[in-house]
Amino acid sequence: MAEIIQKDGTWAFDGDALRLTPGRDKGTGPLRRTLGELTVPLGALAGISFEQGRRTGRLRLRLRDGADPLLQATGGRLGESDDPYQLTVESDRYGVAEYVADEVRSALVLDQVPSEPVDRYLLPGPSVPLSVAAGDGTASFDGEHVRLEWNWKTEDAKAAAGARTLAVADITAVEWQPAAGLENGYLRFTVRGAETKAPPKYDPNSVELWGFKKDPLMALVAAAVQARLPHPAAPVAAVPRQLERTPVQEQAPAEDGHDALLRRLRELGELHRTGVLTDEEFTLAKQAVLKRM
Repeated sequence: MAEIIQKDGTWAFDGDALRLTPGRDKGTGPLRRTLGELTVPLGALAGISFEQGRRTGRLRLRLRDGADPLLQATGGRLGESDDPYQLTVESDRYGVAEYVADEVRSALVLDQVPSEPVDRYLLPGPSVPLSVAAGDGTASFDGEHVRLEWNWKTEDAKAAAGARTLAVADITAVEWQPAAGLENGYLRFTVRGAETKAPPKYDPNSVELWGFKKDPLMALVAAAVQARLPHPAAPVAAVPRQLERTPVQEQAPAEDGHDALLRRLRELGELHRTGVLTDEEFTLAKQAVLKRM
């Protein structure tokens, strides 16, 4: 076990996973405190580094692209105090930090963990239900539906439509952007059939953020939704389109028979259940198989 305990948090590595526990120091951001302990499997890591400073240093984890829904939704825009993959290290613990980094690097080499991007999430995302109030509204997520409710600071044109309830099946993308300089941030949901280029201030599927302390917590809602959307790198559309285009005699050779078609239906059901296929794609693929039975 390689472990480093600091005011900023504790990192412990057992050879298979790195357990990240946030500290109680006032410099620890609200996102890390709310997210709580995070377990990162070795297979999700692309690397680790330790940077020394005059007074403090910093351990940094690098995850494989596409491994974490939180990083996917935030695009690497989290501040240092809220980034769960950074740890501030006091100067008298530099040796321990180097040891932890070396142990992780050695395990990556011994297990031959590739650094290439992945096509499925290797971390589960934040727990639900979640509810966060920040900016001009409150975003809540129960695992199946997002609910957006407005406050007295909401633009009248957006508030007039009332609260919004969005089914995950209708959401095609989610993004969290922090406020920067004079530009406000936002939590935005892209809804199938209702795409818009309206600023978040007027977009009924967005919460506008003004750079206050609770803004990073909206990233947790974004990550929880992202974890339930099809992975951006997953091979999604090829299966139903292939089934739709291929002649019947090529799709189901006589020797496969009825059992092969039943097996194919079960496979499509599993792809739909895990989110690889959308409702529309699953319906098209299922109809194509049923026509052959």
